[in-house]
Amino acid sequence: MDIEKYRHPFIYYGISILGAWIFFFSAAIISHSPLWEIHGWVVFASILGLLGLCVPMVTAFVMILPDREMRAELKSATFNFKGIHWSWFALIILLPFAFIFLSQAISLLFGYSAEQFKITESFSFSAGIFPVWFLLIIAPIFEEFGWRTYGTHCIRRSFNLFTTCLIFGILWALWHVPLAFIKDYYHSNVVETGVLHSINYVVSLIPYLIFNGWVYYKTKRNMLIQIMIHLPFNFSMELFRTHPDTKIIYTVLFLIFCAVIVMKDRKFFFDKTFEVEVAR
Repeated sequence: MDIEKYRHPFIYYGISILGAWIFFFSAAIISHSPLWEIHGWVVFASILGLLGLCVPMVTAFVMILPDREMRAELKSATFNFKGIHWSWFALIILLPFAFIFLSQAISLLFGYSAEQFKITESFSFSAGIFPVWFLLIIAPIFEEFGWRTYGTHCIRRSFNLFTTCLIFGILWALWHVPLAFIKDYYHSNVVETGVLHSINYVVSLIPYLIFNGWVYYKTKRNMLIQIMIHLPFNFSMELFRTHPDTKIIYTVLFLIFCAVIVMKDRKFFFDKTFEVEVAR
């Protein structure tokens, strides 16, 4: 894989962030106007939100597909599973739920309710005309095929993996900003919960991206695994009646877990030389 071909981070992130912002902020404006009471405008705003979600992926494909080698890399990352041990799939599926259960168990020590372990009867946010379950499934596909196929590589080209995760975290957080202004969206509800929980959401991106990046390069950049990481993390936060404060405990536990990974695999994270480890 020739990572030197991914040489336009400013173009990629400029289009991906600013382009998505146009769609997201337009949807946000409509959601807080009298137009939101008219079904046709709700449909229009919902489609705008979906288009904003697509921008990073479309931008990545436009920059990748004309080049034969980059196109081959995308195909390999999407369809090649050779050498990837089944234990990776078990880890990425079970880990988010293990952390949410452990976080809820710890929260009991601070007086929080055991009701958190019950399956929720409804999702904590809405997505316009789209069912929430649809958004939780489609978002990881669109996001990962954008951010991971070009977005990560164009930063990794100049930095080690640890720094890449931090830089990408800042850019990804910026991309999410307009979603906090769309009425009843997840990010908007987090902001309404309070400053502490808003900060926790941003901080929680750090361990998630460190873990995500570690798995990404350990499994030969397999895109299905990336999507499978994203899905259970999304659903684990919505499936149970988890208290917002418990999610802070979740972030702390995940930070500790990722700190252990980084310390045990220092060379992999801090060596600037691009070297993909064989999956096992």
